Amino acid sequence: MSATGVELDRSVVDGFEAEGWAVLPGVIGPDEVAHARAELVAAAAASEARGYPTRIDALDPGGRNVRIYDLIEHSPVFVHLVTHPAVIPYVERFLDGDLAVSNFTANIALPGSGSMNAHNDQSTVMPEPWPARYSMNAIWCLDDVDEGNGATRYLPGSHRLTCFAEVPEDPKQGMVAFEASAGSVILMDGRLWHTSGANTSDDRERAMMFAFYTRSFLRHQANWWRVLSPETRRSLDPQLKEWLGLRGGNMAHGTYLANF
Repeated sequence: MSATGVELDRSVVDGFEAEGWAVLPGVIGPDEVAHARAELVAAAAASEARGYPTRIDALDPGGRNVRIYDLIEHSPVFVHLVTHPAVIPYVERFLDGDLAVSNFTANIALPGSGSMNAHNDQSTVMPEPWPARYSMNAIWCLDDVDEGNGATRYLPGSHRLTCFAEVPEDPKQGMVAFEASAGSVILMDGRLWHTSGANTSDDRERAMMFAFYTRSFLRHQANWWRVLSPETRRSLDPQLKEWLGLRGGNMAHGTYLANF
């Protein structure tokens, strides 16, 4: 049972705790997948039009991986997904009922895209050691993902590593690809070492979106005050504003910044 009283799938909970990941199949249907994917392509075009690079050679040599940032700014569909009622109860369970939306990004691996450096995401928001799970991803699959089209690859058991010294010299060795159908969500422990897979297919793209959640005491990856327009901030409900860190203020004087 989640903190909100939603009944959780015990096999998902047990699998996540044991392996550092689990799949929620069929969270959204084909029509919703198609809509979200169309909005993602539009977001990539809008980012490029505004001068924000979507192909970053330092991350993805060869320029075949399209990265889109600050998804909440681009479309209400992304607001819906980052707060999805079928996913949030699991996030609450795995983060002890204390969560923040640290970032929400996406990448579309085009045929010929390579693999980025291996990493874990918890190390980007807190220093070592990592004695416990303080972060996690909900990875939205907008295409069927597998080894051939560049699905995320992970190192089994690596969510138990507590510092860089414990990481194998080449963590990519021994990594295996997640496999999931479009509309599914891969829940991933923030300590799990992983990388983007190489898309070796001839004609299949791989679009995935990464909602990164952390415990609330950690600083957000995204500066939501900077990247969200005033119009977008005003449109968000109070709960999401809180998760984004947009409800700061002086409680002693009853002054809040939520509507700015």
